[in-house]
Amino acid sequence: MRKRLEHLKAEAWKYINDAKKTGELDEIRVRYLGRKGELTALLRGMGQVLPEDRPEVGRLVNELRNQLETYLEERRQMLELAELERSLELETIDISLPGRQPPLGHVHPLNQVLEETKRLFISMGFQVVEGPEVELDYYNFEALNLPPDHPTRDMQDTFFISDDILLRSQTSPVQVRVMEKQQPPVRIIAPGKVYRVDLDATHSPMFHQVEGLLIDEGSTFGDLKGILNAFLEALFGKGRRVRFRPSFFPFTEPSAEVDVECIMCNGGGCRVCSQTGWLEILGSGMVDPRVLEMVGYDPERYQGFAFGVGMERIAMLKYGIDDIRLLFENDMRFLTQF
Repeated sequence: MRKRLEHLKAEAWKYINDAKKTGELDEIRVRYLGRKGELTALLRGMGQVLPEDRPEVGRLVNELRNQLETYLEERRQMLELAELERSLELETIDISLPGRQPPLGHVHPLNQVLEETKRLFISMGFQVVEGPEVELDYYNFEALNLPPDHPTRDMQDTFFISDDILLRSQTSPVQVRVMEKQQPPVRIIAPGKVYRVDLDATHSPMFHQVEGLLIDEGSTFGDLKGILNAFLEALFGKGRRVRFRPSFFPFTEPSAEVDVECIMCNGGGCRVCSQTGWLEILGSGMVDPRVLEMVGYDPERYQGFAFGVGMERIAMLKYGIDDIRLLFENDMRFLTQF
């Protein structure tokens, strides 16, 4: 029995010394001191020991148990200290290393165009105003010369919340609200979100629009052309041809669509411009006298002009984007190009 105890001690000490991790010590503890361990088995076999030898053997087994527990704890502390030192070495900060540049955000291309547009018109003396996106039918249609039975209401698929409340389909209601509160001269732009029932590669149910309004004595269609020419030249560069085509809008008379020379082919004709060399860019015209009367302006004394431009279209043309949905998906691979 003594020889067996000496063999167990030598074997256990070897395993403990060879252990590299604290988890290995737990396995050694179970192997020798557990309920089914080597020392426990020896104690259970005491019946085979001569009666006169049992006290001595019991003492030796208990001594070995105490020695094992003590050495296991000492070895555990050594391994834990070594593991801590290795961990601290791995976490050491080398202050001589060059810094890492964190990834920076980018101003969205649509916001870039919006801000550029605001700066351009502010430099021409326009004031930036905003208004509600949930609007009354009166401001969105009726005050703009679109009574309830007007057929051109069907030109826009509008999101109605109730019979009298809707999501604005244009920012023109902001112009009406300003004219109700302010006497001429009025020189404003109204940027903001607008909503229409439409969705494909070139249309979105929510998009951004900037509408402009100038009301004063003696303002002319020539003033409108001059301001829009300056605006488009600043956006797309000098030498880009612009043309005005007669059109119809209920709240302006006369009205004109404004085309710009195709950005993609420089007027040569391509798929984007349907081989015409021109791209429709915005609508404009002289404010209808009826609209002026609705807000209490004297149409015999005051006249003015208005225009409206979709900013998504401007951004797509300026940056060569062929799908409007890219502007709303917030894909970093797309946004970091701007």
